[in-house]
Amino acid sequence: MVDKLPLPKIIHRLHSWWKSKHLARDSISIRYALIEACLIGIFAALAALLLRQGISFLGGYRLQLVDKWGAMTVLPLFGLTLGAIAGLFVEYVAPTAAGGGIPQVKAALTRLKMPLSFRVAIVKIIGTILVLGAGLPLGRRAPTVHIGAALAGALTRFVPTSPEHKRQMIAAGAAAGLAAGFNTPIAGVMFVVEELMGDISNLTLEIALVASFTGAVVSLLLQSSNFFQLPSQILDIEGLNFLPSDIPFYVLMGISAGILGAFFNRSVLLSVQWNKKVNVPLAVRVGVAGLISGIVIALLPSFFWDNAGLKEFLIRGELSLRETALVLFAHYVLTIIAAGSRAPGGLFAPALVMGSAFGYLVGNLEALISGTDATTTFALVGMAALFTGIIRVPITAIMIVFELNGNFNLVLPLMITCAIAYISAETVEKGSLYKYLLGNMGIDLEDVEESNNNNNFLTHLKASNVMQPQVETTNPDVWVSDLLQLMTISHHRGFPVVNQGRLVGIVTQSDLVKVSTGKTQVKVGEIMTKNPIVVAAEDNLSDVLYLLNSYQLSRLPVLNNNRLVGIITRTDIIRAEVNELKAEAPVLSTSFYLIYQTASPATGKGCILVPVSEDDDFRGLFKVAEAIARRHEYEIEFVRVIKIAQYQAPHGTHVDVRSARHTMHTLERMGRKAKIPVHTTIIVGHQRTAVLLDIIKNKHIDLLIMGWKQQSNSQEFIFSHVIDSLINKAPCELILVKLGKNKQYYPYQTKAQGSCVIPISGGPNIQEGLKLLPAFLDIYESKKLPSIWLTKVYSREKQQLDLGDLHAAVKKLGKLVPTDINILPLCADSVVSAIVQTAEIYHAELVIVGASRESLLKQAWYGNIPEQIAQKLDSTVIIICLP
Repeated sequence: MVDKLPLPKIIHRLHSWWKSKHLARDSISIRYALIEACLIGIFAALAALLLRQGISFLGGYRLQLVDKWGAMTVLPLFGLTLGAIAGLFVEYVAPTAAGGGIPQVKAALTRLKMPLSFRVAIVKIIGTILVLGAGLPLGRRAPTVHIGAALAGALTRFVPTSPEHKRQMIAAGAAAGLAAGFNTPIAGVMFVVEELMGDISNLTLEIALVASFTGAVVSLLLQSSNFFQLPSQILDIEGLNFLPSDIPFYVLMGISAGILGAFFNRSVLLSVQWNKKVNVPLAVRVGVAGLISGIVIALLPSFFWDNAGLKEFLIRGELSLRETALVLFAHYVLTIIAAGSRAPGGLFAPALVMGSAFGYLVGNLEALISGTDATTTFALVGMAALFTGIIRVPITAIMIVFELNGNFNLVLPLMITCAIAYISAETVEKGSLYKYLLGNMGIDLEDVEESNNNNNFLTHLKASNVMQPQVETTNPDVWVSDLLQLMTISHHRGFPVVNQGRLVGIVTQSDLVKVSTGKTQVKVGEIMTKNPIVVAAEDNLSDVLYLLNSYQLSRLPVLNNNRLVGIITRTDIIRAEVNELKAEAPVLSTSFYLIYQTASPATGKGCILVPVSEDDDFRGLFKVAEAIARRHEYEIEFVRVIKIAQYQAPHGTHVDVRSARHTMHTLERMGRKAKIPVHTTIIVGHQRTAVLLDIIKNKHIDLLIMGWKQQSNSQEFIFSHVIDSLINKAPCELILVKLGKNKQYYPYQTKAQGSCVIPISGGPNIQEGLKLLPAFLDIYESKKLPSIWLTKVYSREKQQLDLGDLHAAVKKLGKLVPTDINILPLCADSVVSAIVQTAEIYHAELVIVGASRESLLKQAWYGNIPEQIAQKLDSTVIIICLP
């Protein structure tokens, strides 16, 4: 009788098999990716259905209460209550689920660290249901894009997926979300190509098409009453026609829609920025937006109360001219208020509603002048025109409207109007709304993409470029005793096993444990790992590194047409990365234009450079720089670099410098008050890194201090694209300052309420930190200094702890700082967890750690300890990097 395995063990074994080597090679193949794309399409369709049904249920219940209690009572109360609940839920459970979600997806696709998980998807679904059920004039299609991408991101963490395929899967999830939301599969693919990635590779198209069509078909099946019969079109509207005499009116509509869309985008950005300055909780912002929407809609005619049916009212011409104009104006204002609050809801549906109203008005003008009646056609084309003016995706707009109706009479007017709307909108204000929303979040996509292109050698190099072509092999019939002799004379510890020219296995030192003690007559074929994981010569290094890390391997055979052509190890990849760093860098355009500069008397013994961006806490950075400058008699150079596109001339490009000038004037006053020589500069240039390196070289900078914010981190870099470049190239000392989350931490407190924690690793970086500690502590009052905890983390297996470094540091600091100095040796498996727990236990206001300038790739494998410590702590963390 066979014992039954308990369910948890069965699940564990299934998951182990799923993550096992059986799927290793498949996880970087296109066939596997297409299967995964089908799953993503199904999940996106289910999520879209859940979203649709939830909004429909809540909206229907709201209308029932309106019939019972009256609009002026129910609508404002619903808007305030459900909006506040949605804001509270999003803010405390998954803050990145706020807003429409398209900017978050764009950021993730440029390899920035943006959470895309089941939590984000669930919070987005619930938040959107609450917000749209409350009556806010936002849409559910942009959230379905975010939800689809989040589900895809979560799925790629559960099943083996290579880094490059993971990016494609997130894009596929976004396409499937849009396709399921509109039932428009081609539009879903085009949106990915036009807005999210700008990548038209075969892999992107294939995966996005599969996910998008799967999502749309499953969505239609779930909505259909007859499982075997799909609806032919979503908007079944008769009487659509197009006459050549109408072309001037379509041109006029395109120009007007582009201008209106550009001004709408500018208004949304101003609303977002105003809400950011007010700095109130998300629950308050969304609740107030819901309250305002509820009051306004209650005062409007009753057809406003059902936001879901408003679009068809407009398209079918069931509203009067006055009512249509009222819809356009009311939606314009209320959408700006709702979007500015960052309520979880999108702009796709409002753009279509406003566009249909605008098209209907233009159609009535055409009917008045020419006498023909094509208002319905103008309403449909107006939807695409204003969608283009706002979202800046003309092909996607054309496909959405065409797929919704399926009438070929619409194609030519759609193409004419959307092309003109795009040109008109770009003339008024260049760039997508989502690009500016990301900029408001402190993310410059141009910088990230430029740095990705310049630094991501893992995707540019192939396995054939890095592998060792001369491979030492063995045969399955070789005795293990002979294998041991081979290992003693070779520097390799693993060998491919080849039989008749075919790779049949691989044998390593770890396989030798399979040999029983005293048993010597064993052949390699008995102990080797059969069917080993291999890579193709054309696979890129990101896939190779993924397999090495995921399956804990040290080497991979390289095949070309099933023939062994080489072997690749971790050391080979490190060597390639070092060669990349040492290679002659291409000549970059370092042209820049100086538009503002002040200089104090050059009386210092050295100079500190402090770059400040719009989002930096420049007052906190000033306090840190001032402390060092006062102690070491340095001057401080504050620089603001305003980045422009490569095709723009720095000396001839108009930029808004009012905010930058205000910052510099404030820093100048602070310098005069502190009696520290302060110089300020504002520069317009193409590349921030190139400009800063030029300043460091020409002004002989001794120390570079930079603010660092965690949300700007990229998956491809340790700190950020600019900081990593400076770590590699700057010839001076670098200090990274991650300021605490509020002003209870260093450097704002002059009376210590906690401690200062310093992990001692014995390296030169932390030794420099000890030298700078007296300067850092000068910010405090002399009798209110924090206690200092010097800690060192040892392995748990360590029998005897060498405390020499700790005692030497105590002796050194005892002569420099008049405060309590304590040592704390720790034994732990995780250095990061030990330091973080110590900082929390002793209420650290300041943590000082060292970061070496080692290979970034190597740090990506083994984890960057200083960066992880800074990520996990709320207190101020200062990271020291020597040249």
